[in-house]
Amino acid sequence: MALVVQKYGGSSVSDAASIKRVAKRIAAAKRAGDDIVVVVSAMGDTTDELIDLAQQITPLPPSREMDILLTAGERISMSLLAMAINNLGVKAKSFTGQQAGVITDAVHGRARIVDVVPHRIRETIEKGQVAIVAGFQGVTSDTNDVTTLGRGGSDTTAVALAAGLGADVCEIYTDVDGVFSADPRIVPAARKLDRVSYDEMLELAASGAKVLVLRCVEYARRYGVPVHVRSSFSTHTGTLVTSEPTDAGLEGAAVEQPIIAGVAHDRSEAKITVVGVPDVPGKAARIFQVVAGSGVNIDMIVQNVSAAATGLTDISFTLPASDGATATSALSEHQPDIGFQSLQYDDTIGKLSLIGAGMKSHPGVSAKLFAALSDAGINIEMISTSEIRISVVTRADSLDEAVRAVHTAFELDSDQQEAVVYGGTGR
Repeated sequence: MALVVQKYGGSSVSDAASIKRVAKRIAAAKRAGDDIVVVVSAMGDTTDELIDLAQQITPLPPSREMDILLTAGERISMSLLAMAINNLGVKAKSFTGQQAGVITDAVHGRARIVDVVPHRIRETIEKGQVAIVAGFQGVTSDTNDVTTLGRGGSDTTAVALAAGLGADVCEIYTDVDGVFSADPRIVPAARKLDRVSYDEMLELAASGAKVLVLRCVEYARRYGVPVHVRSSFSTHTGTLVTSEPTDAGLEGAAVEQPIIAGVAHDRSEAKITVVGVPDVPGKAARIFQVVAGSGVNIDMIVQNVSAAATGLTDISFTLPASDGATATSALSEHQPDIGFQSLQYDDTIGKLSLIGAGMKSHPGVSAKLFAALSDAGINIEMISTSEIRISVVTRADSLDEAVRAVHTAFELDSDQQEAVVYGGTGR
């Protein structure tokens, strides 16, 4: 008997028929002998609809009240799913994040989990019942206020519960059959990966792959929780995310398995160029202190060689496009003390990332990447590397073509049409 935490996304429980289908899957797993804990997202586009509704009331709703409103979506899903499972003759009981013991900090809208105390969930399991938990939400320990965890919060809830309960595996059910070597919407010949390491999945998530969110993978790696990404619309085996690299333990891996886990892309970033920065110690530090002080995270950074005649240089960096206005406003406010000439903002960029733990032991990966982009006529604007990742920035309208070119160049294309998106969202 295994203890399994299952998570179902919004596309998997989008309507009554989908909820009944998921309930049958859960009931079958319980009857097979496993102890089952389920984390569920809001139905379909419920969260977006609730956000739209709040904005019809006021353009700036209080963050505390927004969290109370948004948690209603998952509560609807959990209760309906519990009803469907009970209707199949399997005992099930639903719990809010607070009832499940998910404790967070007090940052409304993007709270972080600080502890999991799943006493009531354990009691439910011991009684032979299925526990259904509302994802995406928790409660503060001091004020007892309801909080939400931000994008992908249900994935993070599931992994945190799996760690807190000592579960054997955390199964993330979505609307694709696993983790693919590229987005199947862009590369129909994308290859499904049987296994991906935590480090590779972290880089994929950070680079734009949307199957798992970064926080979820970070939590899984920290507590050693195996994560099994599967589709709720099929019975395919999916992708296992563990500490082992992509090709570990596979017979003939050295010959048959690519050293590259995948090609990820991201359209959500923008680029800011700080023009005419005095090339003296402390100026770059001051720029990034200002940006950090405004609560903005930076991704890639490039500094040009300073001009000998002027002693000035340009510094470019990428950041989430949603934070562009905040960062430019903060830098403009501090222009007099930093001493730069002007700011340039560009939100028409795209980021491509090539990821694979095998890259660090195989020469020539960078050369092949740049050659593939050159042959496709793709211009590179910025470059960033790590041991298992190479990222480049290009024009947004060239990104799809760039992904396909790189995917083919590294022989990642599958001979079979493996990539199927059942629900249409990829989550």
